[in-house]
Amino acid sequence: MPTPAALSFVGAATWAALSGQPVEVSPWESVHEVPHVGLGQEADLVLVAPATADLMARAAAGLSDDLLTAVLLTVRCPVVFAPAMHTEMWEHPATRANVATLRSRGSIVLDPASGRLTGADSGPGRLPEPAELFAVAQRLLARGSMAADLAGRAMLVSAGGTREELDPVRYLGNWSSGRQGYALARTAASRGATVTLVAANTDLPDPAGARVIRVRSAIEMREAMLAEAPAADAIVMTAAVADFRPAVRSDSKIKKTGAAPDPIVLAENPDILRDLVAARRPGQVIIGFAAETGDVLANGRAKLARKGCDLLVVNQVGNGLAFGTADNEATVLGADGTEVKLPRASKDEIADGIWDAVASRLYH
Repeated sequence: MPTPAALSFVGAATWAALSGQPVEVSPWESVHEVPHVGLGQEADLVLVAPATADLMARAAAGLSDDLLTAVLLTVRCPVVFAPAMHTEMWEHPATRANVATLRSRGSIVLDPASGRLTGADSGPGRLPEPAELFAVAQRLLARGSMAADLAGRAMLVSAGGTREELDPVRYLGNWSSGRQGYALARTAASRGATVTLVAANTDLPDPAGARVIRVRSAIEMREAMLAEAPAADAIVMTAAVADFRPAVRSDSKIKKTGAAPDPIVLAENPDILRDLVAARRPGQVIIGFAAETGDVLANGRAKLARKGCDLLVVNQVGNGLAFGTADNEATVLGADGTEVKLPRASKDEIADGIWDAVASRLYH
């Protein structure tokens, strides 16, 4: 359903040919069918992408000067706006006020991605990748009336695996792909939350609606997480953080000499989860992750007691499980003794199960 302005970019014939669907533009076409009412009543989800500053201003004001804005006044299903505009327009007080208005009415307004805009400009305002928007739509359709239950909440998520440099070309690391952390960021945004994602060494597209801070090492992740933590209602420490780092980093590549190499002396990295718990503010919910082998639940319970967080998500790893896979299974252990099993499912579904456990604590 393009607006008249959208047709300046892509013509109606192209939309019709690519979609195989009729292109609805004006409320004055097929008037006997009252299209703005019929389309609004039939919709399960409305995704406005890209959502321009002008479109959101008209929607916030309740205007209905084209078919799309008229439909937005009739729908009772979830509505998602995916903003796309120049950084200056996104940051303008008028746009921020319109976004706040739309969110206060239950619409989900995703934060735009950061990156290349038009010309040489770069910054916040880029449309998220289409596959990420599709994933948001899938989660909203799956949740139905509970779509925006995290609206107004700020979530901080870490993801990926840290890398500890040994020399300019080598590092100590782990197998974490960041997929579960990205799924947590994506699903939180799809449920209306404001999301900050601290990502270590991933090659995944930015989750739609999340602000992404990129780091490499455990030290960098600690600095980023502690800086962002005060504003968060919930913190999910999903990242696989290296326990150790080389005590000394060589400034040049370590060469073979024919002799036995010198031992690598390790230094212990800071415990980021423990530091977050120590610095927590009242009402803040903190969730840790434990990738375990052996007696998973016993190890998880011991770690939960040791770390002092509210929830610990425990999952079995190794032999093709968890790391780098599209699915996962886990158990959410609560400091209050609760235990919720999340059976094998997509990582987005696992993420929704984790947020369900978090939401129940946020509202107490």
